Amino acid sequence: YATGLVVVKAGLPSFVALAAAGLLVAALAVPIGYAALRVRGAPATTVGTTTLAPGAQLHSSTRSRKALPPALTGPPYPKEVYAMSRSRRAVAATAALLAAVLASSVAVPPAQAGGKRPRDVHPSLRHHLVAFYDFDHPVRGDSARESDQGRSGTTIDLVNGGAAMRVPDRAYPGSGRALQTRQVNPTEAGNDDWKAGIYSATGVPSLRAFNAVEGITVMGWVKMTGENPRPNSNTANPDDRFNAIGLAGVLTGDSDGHGVRALLELIDVNGELRLVALGRRLDGGNSQTYAASEDWRTLLPVGEWVFLAATFDFTTGAMALYRNGKPIDGFYTRTDDPWLVAGPGEHRTTATDPRGIKIGGSFPQDTREQNPCDCRMDSLMFLDRVVSARQVEKQYRHLTG
Repeated sequence: YATGLVVVKAGLPSFVALAAAGLLVAALAVPIGYAALRVRGAPATTVGTTTLAPGAQLHSSTRSRKALPPALTGPPYPKEVYAMSRSRRAVAATAALLAAVLASSVAVPPAQAGGKRPRDVHPSLRHHLVAFYDFDHPVRGDSARESDQGRSGTTIDLVNGGAAMRVPDRAYPGSGRALQTRQVNPTEAGNDDWKAGIYSATGVPSLRAFNAVEGITVMGWVKMTGENPRPNSNTANPDDRFNAIGLAGVLTGDSDGHGVRALLELIDVNGELRLVALGRRLDGGNSQTYAASEDWRTLLPVGEWVFLAATFDFTTGAMALYRNGKPIDGFYTRTDDPWLVAGPGEHRTTATDPRGIKIGGSFPQDTREQNPCDCRMDSLMFLDRVVSARQVEKQYRHLTG
């Protein structure tokens, strides 16, 4: 019980709590266990009307002899020691067993992604945390890849910049490094922009939680570090700029690296760049966009860390945006039913595994430069449910106090 409280309240890894509990139990078990191990063979001892030979004990129900293990036989000791109560021996054995179990648990920290409990994620969100990247966990032996701290274990690539993309910058108290994304050569047609993610043309099995899902939430910390949107390197016009700034999202099951199921980004809406949540329920179907009413430069000023969240309810067609734990006023760019949820029946996304995750720009497979972001990101979370406004605020307060 105490171990559970330590894990939940303090947000510590389970093996740390087990280590503390193991030391405590071991300290209590040693003196009791020592006394138990002194119980060895003794001269025949009379208990009631029954005489016990050395190495025998009285069975409480049948009053028959039961040989003690060979390890407990040896030189004679006073009958007071030998006649140690069964209850005390049971306590000693239990304490020793607990110490052994806890010690073995401490020796091997949990390795499965499902057992991770990131301290930077509010406890109410951990059960639905499919993927989580804090950019403080490079893959052992390959620092150009980042380990997932969520339950899916989906490793992502730090594309084109590798380990250099991890920079020391605290998005919130207690955070470590952040991810730097940027355009490298704006005047050259190429695909060398710094971005992150994973892509598979056959789908990413570890992201199956987003297969036929009712809702998705994407949230994390963002800081603009330069001029955005960036020059369009795919055209010959030096004055042309990309019409969007990619932040973070989950790809559809038929995506070429650009099409998304749930995306947080900035994009041109009726000639004006806006912060949006853009979602698509059906592969190959229409997308819907919920755009923030407020100027994006006010919502994301250069040089300031901001906590953003976007939710996608595929059962009702509802979407929402949040900034620093508070809802953002906005509007839908379409007034019809692009997700086809007006009719009866159960509404979920297409039953396909997403082809990946994209962060800081499109095409995580590095085949094209599209919508790069000169920015930094930290603690990116991808959840398989629609997080409530209260939970978004709790997550923000969890990190900022």
